Amino acid sequence: MSKVKDGDTVKVYYTGKLEDGTVFDSSKEGEPLELTIGAGNVIEGFEKGVIGMERGSSKTVTIPPEEAYGSMNEELVAKVKKENFPENITPVIGEQLQLKQQDGNIVNVTIAEIRGDTVTLDANHPLSGKTLIFDIELVEIK
Repeated sequence: MSKVKDGDTVKVYYTGKLEDGTVFDSSKEGEPLELTIGAGNVIEGFEKGVIGMERGSSKTVTIPPEEAYGSMNEELVAKVKKENFPENITPVIGEQLQLKQQDGNIVNVTIAEIRGDTVTLDANHPLSGKTLIFDIELVEIK
């Protein structure tokens, strides 16, 4: 039976969890995820976890932050005054916003904290700094 290698296109079902067991993503209820190993369309640790699997096999992989979304970068956290928000936006912790930078680029941020008249915005990926656990089932090797 053939094993997945770099360059193969595969289909997998997966469930992604945090260390506390919280599920953050799953393909179990829909179509399997199709990806080409080495194309860089998914996090590095996920690709590494699929390499060597055989069709019909399942495994659990634990991916450290360095092979997932990286460590938290404090330079991507900023405090702003509530008065700087447009009148139609009332900040709520956990809410995601898109900000337009001076160069026109759009940055996604999450409201991480509200303290008095100061709002903390975090532009890190929501899974930055977290160890991720994936249950993976290989459905097909093309």
